[in-house]
Amino acid sequence: MADKQQLLDSRYMRMARIWAENSYCERRKVGALLVKNKMIISDGYNGTPSGFENKCEDEINVSKPYVLHAEANAISKIARSHNSSDGATLYVTASPCIECAKLIIQAGIKRVVYGEKYRIMDGVELIERAGIEVVFLENELH
Repeated sequence: MADKQQLLDSRYMRMARIWAENSYCERRKVGALLVKNKMIISDGYNGTPSGFENKCEDEINVSKPYVLHAEANAISKIARSHNSSDGATLYVTASPCIECAKLIIQAGIKRVVYGEKYRIMDGVELIERAGIEVVFLENELH
């Protein structure tokens, strides 16, 4: 059973990495998938809000303050649908920040799988403190 879960985790993480390619951000492209009952129920990538220009960084290559993270996009997308993220697994290509961690907790997500550690890990620590299972899945080359 654990091997099957690891195989699924690897597949969904590869899909999240592919989804990250949709991002217009230059500094870092992040993708996220919400999966429940082996079905993708939402997706997201980092970028500007709907209707804004598709440019994430300013003229000195600093991320604009209104850029949404991939997790926030996936969670807000599910909130607009008739589906629920309660009990879902979030696959995200980079470790969640503290703000996304709060959204993850409030969205009822029960498991987070991430593929890259960010220099600030307070988001992961908060998620773990909330009793949510967290899995670090290192970047696979194939």
